[in-house]
Amino acid sequence: MVTGLVLVKLLPGKEQQTLAKLRSLECVVHMSAVFGRWDLVLDMETEDLPSLSNVVVQKIRSIPGVLSTETLVTTSL
Repeated sequence: MVTGLVLVKLLPGKEQQTLAKLRSLECVVHMSAVFGRWDLVLDMETEDLPSLSNVVVQKIRSIPGVLSTETLVTTSL
């Protein structure tokens, strides 16, 4: 299991439509709206790193209203 945080910048005025599509992704386990450079933080869980990459590149970035993303893969210390 791979976990990660995906930071998302949204297009103003399209937030509700975009949020609905992001919520429908089964690998999004939690979503937080935040203030600052990013608008959302998505807590993600996938089977492996290629799956996480595929979700971000093929699914999240293709949703209308998503301007940009940054992915942080989590680890234990």
